Amino acid sequence: MVLFPFAIGSRYLAEIRQLRIALLEDDPAQAELLRRWFASANHRCYRFENAASFLRTICRESFDLVVIDWGLPDIPGDQVLTHLRGKSKWQMPVLFITSRDREEDIVEALEKGADDYMVKPVKRAETLARIAALARRAVSNSDEDQLITLGEYRIDPKRRAIACRETLFELTQKEYELALFLFRNVGRLLSRGYILETVWGRRPDLNTRTVDTHVSRIRAKLRLTPDNGWRLTAVYQHGYRLEQLEPLAGKG
Repeated sequence: MVLFPFAIGSRYLAEIRQLRIALLEDDPAQAELLRRWFASANHRCYRFENAASFLRTICRESFDLVVIDWGLPDIPGDQVLTHLRGKSKWQMPVLFITSRDREEDIVEALEKGADDYMVKPVKRAETLARIAALARRAVSNSDEDQLITLGEYRIDPKRRAIACRETLFELTQKEYELALFLFRNVGRLLSRGYILETVWGRRPDLNTRTVDTHVSRIRAKLRLTPDNGWRLTAVYQHGYRLEQLEPLAGKG
């Protein structure tokens, strides 16, 4: 997810690019409070009452950031974190928001791979600032307009242009935006819902066929095929992954 500079305050909220946040919180009141805060900063929040439902969902959906309460009803939050960090494809930032305030708990969570830790009760401005900081760490804003080079592909965000060798591709606006999103997430498994929200804003008149059609078009237009060193594949019941293949022996 590409982010714009963030600062707390209403006049800055419109500048924030939307994040997809998974919230593991069994307390309805706390979950609703955080959901409202996230919505005020233009983020989408998906709440899970227990760890099992979250772990099932993450196998087919994608998130930019995970907020975890330690005291979940089925699996403790630290074990959820261990499970997340054991999967290379799930390396999104993790923020603990919990009532456990012992120094040993904080150290344990950070050593197991948490990116930040907040003790309840939390405050709105600080919570949103911590989330913004985690997002900035995950995706560098300084590279927003920088030329991207991946193999023989060159993506120029300033000109909104994509070229390979000497070929400059003709793309529609949405084809370019989808291609840029995929190139910025090479190797990452992206759910159709995540792609819809990021590239299209998930308008109600769109469905997953829209994603499938545009992926098919850019695969053909950009020649994202194994014989050209790339693979853009559909993953059953999940979404898509763009991969750069290793050069074949004797080629390159």
